[in-house]
Amino acid sequence: MKMVAPNEAWTGVADCMNCKLRQTALFADLKEEDFAKLHSPVDQYDYPEGTPIYRAGECHNAMYTIRSGLVKLVQYLPDGTQRIVRLLRAGDVTGLECFAGDEYLHDAIALHRTQICRLPAKEVKNLAQGNPALFNELMKRWQKAVSDADFWLTGFSTGSARQRVARLLIRMSDSSAGDMCRLFGREDLGDILGITTETASRIMAEFKRQGLIVENAQNTFQCDIAALQKIIDG
Repeated sequence: MKMVAPNEAWTGVADCMNCKLRQTALFADLKEEDFAKLHSPVDQYDYPEGTPIYRAGECHNAMYTIRSGLVKLVQYLPDGTQRIVRLLRAGDVTGLECFAGDEYLHDAIALHRTQICRLPAKEVKNLAQGNPALFNELMKRWQKAVSDADFWLTGFSTGSARQRVARLLIRMSDSSAGDMCRLFGREDLGDILGITTETASRIMAEFKRQGLIVENAQNTFQCDIAALQKIIDG
């Protein structure tokens, strides 16, 4: 696995006021005077595919907002195998454990080339104590993380392998882009769904033969959502 030092990944101080993701980001409701209360900068980083953002057991006193790309949260089992417990996309926040002063619970690794903003956790916490809108947004992000974890537990760990793959394709598809879905390697696919790499490859090949997905570029598919939903419904 590639290692990228923070100074190599750093691309500059983020311009939160003019961020194109402002309305979906954690700081959506902040005013200019609120940003002035952040004494540590919000820094922007660019991670190549396959590089870790943080490791389980660490605490950088930072949370992270995903600006673009895709991040996997990985948990390692006692036998050394890994399980991907969540995927994070643009607008998602990770590292919320540090808001409570705890260590990171997972490894966070870029699955695609990923741009993130690093938020100083202690200062965000101090700011939230006097800003109900920010506090409420943090609670929403925490609730979303819990809800996502519940979905991953029930959606990707139950049912047949074909149903699990279909659920993931629907989950990752973008209706605003013609139901396009950008995935990743089959090993990661298996680690998400709790199936072997061979089974993941076989099912993806089957779905392509049946016209349920059309590969427009490497690991980029147009999905027949209705047909995939029928597989899920049994």
